Amino acid sequence: MSTIQTTTMHSSGGDATRLLAAGEPAALTVEREDGGSDFVFACDHAGHLIPRALGSLGLSETELSSHVAWDIGAAGVARVLAERLDATLVMQNYSQLVIDCNRPLTADDSIPGRSEWVQIEGNEHLLPEQIEARQSEIFAPYHDGLNAILDRRQRDRRRTVLITIASFTPTYRSSERPWQIGVAYGNDSRLAAIVLKLLRRDERLLVGDNEPYPIEDAVAYTLPQHGEARNLAHVGLLIRQDLIADETGQKTWAGRFASLLKQAGGMLDSH
Repeated sequence: MSTIQTTTMHSSGGDATRLLAAGEPAALTVEREDGGSDFVFACDHAGHLIPRALGSLGLSETELSSHVAWDIGAAGVARVLAERLDATLVMQNYSQLVIDCNRPLTADDSIPGRSEWVQIEGNEHLLPEQIEARQSEIFAPYHDGLNAILDRRQRDRRRTVLITIASFTPTYRSSERPWQIGVAYGNDSRLAAIVLKLLRRDERLLVGDNEPYPIEDAVAYTLPQHGEARNLAHVGLLIRQDLIADETGQKTWAGRFASLLKQAGGMLDSH
């Protein structure tokens, strides 16, 4: 298994507009860049790091480790799933509170001022150059890295199926979310329809069809930009966080999806 996780290499010129200092983790981690599978996995909210220059964004340690900062359990599921399928995995290392890598840069919550009940003081009154630093040092490298992988696979004429892995809270603003799993898609539902059909064979599961998050261009970025725009078969898988909060749950759901996606990939050719 190959893993790429570079560190930032900045000059010592003291550029005040820089966000990441020398030696801080890069925006993305890539595992199995040359994986043999048709599947490429992306995890937009895998990490909850905050650049040292931003301090704590005015939040407590509890808040920075909670669901407002990242998709709890998603990285664990994605890692096990990608390993089992010998698939490439691209993960974003920094918190979505710094910049949300699954939002268009024009979205109001690209850099969120509030997440559920939490006010993010460190994101208030940002200067244009501070916003640009987050875009150029975190958002752009993550998506450029994913683009480069997809470009290379296209040049090599490799079949590619793009899957995003995310998680969601059991409740949001006091509203219950009863689904164990959500399947997200936009205009292209060819893979989502297969995945929904396979998941619904298990009567114990309550499956969200574009719940709790639909894929819409105004509020989602990764699948519209990298999947739909390239005409790749793609789907977003979202798992409720209480089911994957520990390693056991992550391995259980990764195993379930490894089997399901193998079957779904084979069924794509008939659709």
